[in-house]
Amino acid sequence: MFVMAAGLGTRMKSDTAKVLHKVAGRTLIGWVVTAARAAGAERVVAILGHQSDAVRTSLDAQFGAGSVDRGGLPPAGSGAEGRRGWIDIAIQSEQRGTGHAVQCALPAVAKEADDRIVVILTGDAPLLPTEKIAELVAACAASPAGMALLSTVPDRPMPYGRLVRDPDGRLAKIVEHADATPAQRLLPDTNAGFYAIRLGHLRKDLATLRADNAKGELYLTDLVAHAHTRGGATAIDAAFRDVTGVNDRVDLAEVETAARRRINEHWMRAGVTMIDPASTYIDADVGPLGKDVWLAAGVTLRGKTKIADATRIDTGCVITDVQIAETAYIKPYSILTESTIGARAQIGPFSHCRPASRIDEDVHLGNFVETKKTHMMAGAKANHLAYLGDASVGHKANIGAGTITCNYDGVGKYQTTIEAGAFIGSDSQLVAPVTIGRDAYVGAGSTITKDVPRGSLALTRNKQVNVEGWADRFREAQAKRKKE
Repeated sequence: MFVMAAGLGTRMKSDTAKVLHKVAGRTLIGWVVTAARAAGAERVVAILGHQSDAVRTSLDAQFGAGSVDRGGLPPAGSGAEGRRGWIDIAIQSEQRGTGHAVQCALPAVAKEADDRIVVILTGDAPLLPTEKIAELVAACAASPAGMALLSTVPDRPMPYGRLVRDPDGRLAKIVEHADATPAQRLLPDTNAGFYAIRLGHLRKDLATLRADNAKGELYLTDLVAHAHTRGGATAIDAAFRDVTGVNDRVDLAEVETAARRRINEHWMRAGVTMIDPASTYIDADVGPLGKDVWLAAGVTLRGKTKIADATRIDTGCVITDVQIAETAYIKPYSILTESTIGARAQIGPFSHCRPASRIDEDVHLGNFVETKKTHMMAGAKANHLAYLGDASVGHKANIGAGTITCNYDGVGKYQTTIEAGAFIGSDSQLVAPVTIGRDAYVGAGSTITKDVPRGSLALTRNKQVNVEGWADRFREAQAKRKKE
């Protein structure tokens, strides 16, 4: 499959290439490549131009295919030789139209047979269903002209090419909006910009394209007139919402809304409860979400988050690249990133699990507790106002309110180890590197700079002094000053 993604996207008014803007957490071109692969594409050729290096890097990051320059073969020894779904890169250095873009991709399929079917997709239309791509391929295979395309009727005036038919009803040509007559612009059927064509016809017909049109470009749509000489291309109706492209930020927002609605409907039908789907935001690559997962209003699930059965995610939580085991409860307004949460764990409200937090089963993290690169082992608790960074907290250890692991000295990060059953009193500072032994106690208000042996009590408070009558004398002195 060819994916056209070389355009400047000037109407986006952005320093980011249009196809790298995201819908439901996935780039526009990422949506299209994902659909192509799901439809069974053996190879994908991405036709890049504007910011090609950035787009290539994005494709590599999303698909892990190590995208290569045009030529059509992965590098020797890469482990990807012959793998389905390999992404090739073709470069359109000059923006000379869609026909020219496809010409630039032909070297990538130089060794392919003429009877192979090539599907041509646009890289800025993320909502095209996989089933529609399959339908397009089947129509091309059955077409005497060896070509099929998607047509649509927009729900608002759009500057799309119009489908012009001959007296017998066969598709004769496509006239681009800039070249169309007023009467042709009134034709309801428009070109959606998706094609399937036999490679032999594509090679031959691309060589005949001429830039004799209003824009001075090579139009891919001119191939339809060639197909008419072979009996006519097959046009397949497609809903406008499925084929709409993104031209500006308004389009991007509309597509985002449609994509999120589809995603939410998918998961609700799979057994997920959403209290308010309109305020629930789930990225395209999230999943699986288990049976009887419960999502309150305002929940955001991002990245590659996975949630097991019967987990509850309460109001306002933002969860990114996290794996959550069954029956966990994430309480309101908690933020979790790049972490793992064990079965029956309770997180929040207002907890923050930063990257590399490992929260095991039956752990409790409460109000305003923050973890980072910390392993909370089974049954450990930190219920109030604590910071645990670069730490290991043992089985059933208890962390009192206001506890801080002092893991950073301005130069390096250091580890705190709190062994199983240890009790850390409130408002304690554990200055890393330090180990609190098994079943040890740290008295409230202590600053611990040395290891605490197993079963010991560590205290660093000064001896308390009570001055009898001081408060009464102080208040009397204050009252006297006010009278004076």
